[in-house]
This record gives sequence, C-alpha cells and structure tokens, in this order.
Amino acid sequence: MRFPNESTEYRAARERLLEKEIELRRQMEAVAEERRKLPPGGMLKEDYVFDGLGADGKPARIRFSELFAPGRDTLIAYDMMFPRYPTDPRPKPAEGAFAGLPREDSPCPSCTALVDQWDGAAAHLEAAGFNFVVIAKTPLERLLTFAGERGWRHVRFLSAAGNSFKRDYHGEDEEGYQQPVLHVFHRSADGIRHFWSSELHFAKSEPGQDERAFGTLEPVWNFIDMTPEGRPDWNVEIDDRGPREAKPGLVVA
Repeated sequence: MRFPNESTEYRAARERLLEKEIELRRQMEAVAEERRKLPPGGMLKEDYVFDGLGADGKPARIRFSELFAPGRDTLIAYDMMFPRYPTDPRPKPAEGAFAGLPREDSPCPSCTALVDQWDGAAAHLEAAGFNFVVIAKTPLERLLTFAGERGWRHVRFLSAAGNSFKRDYHGEDEEGYQQPVLHVFHRSADGIRHFWSSELHFAKSEPGQDERAFGTLEPVWNFIDMTPEGRPDWNVEIDDRGPREAKPGLVVA
C-alpha cells in the first residue's frame, strides 16, 4: 500500500518496519500462549480481608474469596502506589482533599495515570467475564475520596491497610514502600491460585530501555510510541528505594 506523496525511500523503510511489526505481533502472541500454559501457581496464602464497599454501597469488610463474582473465575488486581514513594519528588494534586496533605501521603502520579486509563476498561473486563480491582495501602476513606475527585466510576477499590496482602505478593517492600504490581488470580475447584504477576517490574532493564513493566497495558505510552517524537524522557532515576530525583519531562497526574 502507499499513501499520498510518499517517497520511494519512505515506502522501502516502511516495508522493512512492517516486517518487524509483524514479527513483534507474532512474538506477543507466542508470549501470551506461553503464559496461558503456565503450570498451576501457588494457592492463595490466606483469605485476606480488605476494606471496601459492599453491595449496598456502604463500607464493609470483604474477603479475597468474595472478589470473585458468580461465573467469573479470574481476578485481575492492581497494586496501586498510594501512598507514593516518600522520595518521589513529582507534584502532589494541586487542588482537592489532597492539596493540603504532605506529598508523601498522596498517590503516585504514574499509578494515577494508569487508573485514569483503566477505569473505562474495567466495565468491559467485567462484561467479558473477569473481575478487576485496584488495591491501595491508604485507608479506604482516603482512597474513595481520591477516586471521586478523579471521576473514577468503574473500578472497584480496596484498602489493604489492615492486612499483609501487598507485602506477601510484592506490592510492598520490606521497608513498607509501595510497588506497582499487576496480579492475576484464578479460582478453580481446589481453591484460589496465583496465576501471574508483572515480575518484569523487578527485572533490570537494559541500557536505554524504558521499563515497560506492563507492556501493552499502558495506552498513553503505546500511543506515543507511534509518534515521531517518541516517549518523553520523564527521567525519574530509580534505585532500590524508588524514585529519588526527577528532571523536566512528562508528568501525568
């Protein structure tokens, strides 16, 4: 195919790139297939009790096993960094309930951007037969207040402030710092098992690589990847304690 006024040089380069895009698609399908073939993961460590909203819309204590709706045996759960790393220097919300709180008590801007994007997807996941929740360490009231300010309407939020789920499943390190981890759990006749988590977040990236911990689940970044500018260098330097210095770049909050 050709587009108006394109050069022969452009078309030749585009055809070479297309071959690589086809190979990438092939590799993505192969990785997804291999993921589906994983042997059974470990049984859920315990039937954790979270703070959330019950069916009546009022605060309730909700067990992990109660997060599986009838006929929906897979749960996708995201560990949101709320509170953020204490050393994360990016701006806190400039208005609303969190403007007057210390920055370290506010949510991670990157996690906020992700949930912004995933809130619309949550209803479609449910319609497709999956359960989806976002889990934070902050108290439920604070979590729901922030969700209301962001206009999030479809995601189910849970507070793990009263249990060890995040620590047990690597959503929190030994010092209590929060980690952004996506989990998948599956319920079967023998109980609830861990199926997969985004361990790529903990794998050291090669020089010059973006971390891309969630791969194709970050719509904004994937849109930007198709542009001539490419991903902005948001340039938060990471060490084993989390973000410690930020330079000018894209801040999504």
